[in-house]
Amino acid sequence: MSWGGFRESILAALLLLGGLAHLGPGSANAADYTDIHSSCWASGSISEEVVTIARSAERWLCADQKFSIAAERVLLRFEIGADDSPPRYFLSRRSALKGVHLLAIDQDGAVRQTFVAAAALASSMVGGYFKASLPEVTHATRQIVVAIDLPSHRMTLERAHLTSIDAVGGGMEDMRLLLIVAGLAGMLLMPLLFNAAFYRILREPFVLWHSALTLSLLMTILVSSGLSVAFFDPPAMTLSWMTTLIFGITVASGAMFTYSFIEPGLMHPVLRRLLPYCAAWAIFLATFHATFPFIARPIQSSAYTAAFAPILAVFLFSMVDALRSGSRAAKFQAIGYSPLVLVGLIRLVSGVIPWFHNADAMLMFFIGCLCEVLFTTLGVADRFVTMKRERDRARTEADLLERLSETDPLTGLLNRRAIERQFEQLRAEGFATLAVIDLDHFKAINDANGHLVGDAVLKAAAKALQADLNILAYRFGGEEFMLLLRGGDPDIQAERRRKAIPAIVANAVAGLQRPVTASMGVAELRDDESFASLYERADKLLYEAKSAGRNRTRSAIRLMEAQGGRTNAAGCIGRRV
Repeated sequence: MSWGGFRESILAALLLLGGLAHLGPGSANAADYTDIHSSCWASGSISEEVVTIARSAERWLCADQKFSIAAERVLLRFEIGADDSPPRYFLSRRSALKGVHLLAIDQDGAVRQTFVAAAALASSMVGGYFKASLPEVTHATRQIVVAIDLPSHRMTLERAHLTSIDAVGGGMEDMRLLLIVAGLAGMLLMPLLFNAAFYRILREPFVLWHSALTLSLLMTILVSSGLSVAFFDPPAMTLSWMTTLIFGITVASGAMFTYSFIEPGLMHPVLRRLLPYCAAWAIFLATFHATFPFIARPIQSSAYTAAFAPILAVFLFSMVDALRSGSRAAKFQAIGYSPLVLVGLIRLVSGVIPWFHNADAMLMFFIGCLCEVLFTTLGVADRFVTMKRERDRARTEADLLERLSETDPLTGLLNRRAIERQFEQLRAEGFATLAVIDLDHFKAINDANGHLVGDAVLKAAAKALQADLNILAYRFGGEEFMLLLRGGDPDIQAERRRKAIPAIVANAVAGLQRPVTASMGVAELRDDESFASLYERADKLLYEAKSAGRNRTRSAIRLMEAQGGRTNAAGCIGRRV
């Protein structure tokens, strides 16, 4: 996607954030839709009759609303006033339980009773809640008693209420919330598209972990809001264990994303090694709690929540350490995760400390999801650009080093390594003639004038070879040069350059006692011939030219010899000096 499209996505996310903020915290809680809250509560065992407990006045606690789930059965009593609109539903927060008993008690003592097993509980359009239809409620009904068997979380008692409607659909504010949450879910799809594009170019594990994190957040929003009910209407208990499992996956994905996202060397090795263990611990906790919710039921939810405290601590220490080390990736992650970390702290404190009411901070969670979308996706994009720039720089440096390794530092010509590496490509481009050139009596020049003069002679000879689009020049080592040619009359082009060497050297290097000449062997490439074979044939022809008196060419292309201006069939061109 283009940067323009990404910028539009950011603006859309900010609009959603504004919409959530405008709704305010009350819009995200089911309590805003309730008509009647419980006034008293009681407890008992499953073996006792619900009606018996309900009619025992001494067992009801009305002044103390600090609910306890220590008993097997907890009863909630709702007072119905003569002027109240008759409620139709009992709603409460989803958590594992065995069943719900519902009693409607009239003014004359008549009781109507129903029972809903946990598996039959329906999901409410209020995100994260279940609902149960009440027995017939008339104008004579004065009390509704709800008995919950084996409740596993205090929030199920704290958030319980009666209502005449199933919330969303009852007003424009409710529909607006559902639409904004749907927009948020749509926003979470965009990082998945960005990651798919990034991963095709940069196959880094943090891209996959960010996708897993985004997908788990998307699933959390679906199961924690009314969207899943609107589209699929799954049973409440199914959504309950799904929420638990998805939460574990979200924490694990976040830990692994941090593990792979923070740049190497910018997080303490111990903290980095701990993060995968945190991910495994989160998966274990969620799987165990979802599968066995009643093993230590009175304390299990609190213990489950407290067990995530070490993960949160490791994450916070990792962020602080990475930020202190100058991690650029950690800056994006710290900003993006701050609301979600705050949600985790709120849930941890309210779930572990008994005298606090449990708080799920759903509005802040939704805001946290938006921040995660914005900043971690920006962080992934920034990391992608940084890594791509580093790889491009490394590739450029490697190419430069390779070019340097294939260039003769004295003459600036390509060297033997270059022609050996490029030969097959050059063959395909039509270069089919090799000329091997050797300066005559070069050792005598070095001995008589010194190596500095010898180097100057080599540079001048390289200049005489005049490489162009159809002629490539190489220094093969010492006083030996090569030309690789294509096009018409390659041997004539090579001969012209060989003959130019004496004049150009004499003009460039003063004080030489004699002209600097060169001998040359020229061979044409045969079908499927290797470079080594072609070079061997050209070098043999060069040796023949040397043996014939130097300052001449022996060519396998034109079988003729010119010596002193005469030609014959010996295949040698040139004159003796």
